[in-house]
Amino acid sequence: MTVAVVDYGSGNLRSAAKALERAARESGYSGAVEVTADPARVAAAERIVLPGVGAFGDCRAGLEALPGMVEALEEAVAVKARPFLGICVGMQLMASVGREHGDTPGFGWLPGEVVALEPEDPTLKIPHMGWNELVIEQDHPLLAGLDQGSHVYFVHGYHLRLENPAQRLASVDYGASVAAIVGRDTMAGTQFHPEKSQAAGLRLLTNFLEWRP
Repeated sequence: MTVAVVDYGSGNLRSAAKALERAARESGYSGAVEVTADPARVAAAERIVLPGVGAFGDCRAGLEALPGMVEALEEAVAVKARPFLGICVGMQLMASVGREHGDTPGFGWLPGEVVALEPEDPTLKIPHMGWNELVIEQDHPLLAGLDQGSHVYFVHGYHLRLENPAQRLASVDYGASVAAIVGRDTMAGTQFHPEKSQAAGLRLLTNFLEWRP
């Protein structure tokens, strides 16, 4: 069994895979971590990670450029309920729609829209880039061992505004309260980059590999 890191030309695949490989060693996970653009490999994987860097529409187009990939993800995640982790734009793609440079449909697994960050404090720069403190809002296996105020690394100019607040597991304060970790059932996503978030990110990835939803 494998962890499939979906390769659709998004850019941060290798760093995400390396962080997952380290998490696998530390958790004793016996499966492989595979970066793949093959929908059949994604469909057969035990767990799926969808990284994402750049614009929402470009990432969606990247997935659609791989014949069968969108369908494989829908089947594995929404139908077969394989554990799924979206990272940054990979998390945003779980939403109903992205508003960046026009409207682009997402998977609709977490009803909501991806909209531009508009901090109330005009001195805060966009994109939100750098370390910030997690505000944990719910208990969840992915958050085991993480403390309130754990520092994680963000790079984003858009954020996911959920229709159902119960699907927000953690937030971050950036001129307003912004979703940092979201999820339901067997799927979850982080707005920050766990692969760049040192100890806290490694803890979350280890938790993902140990998660038995």
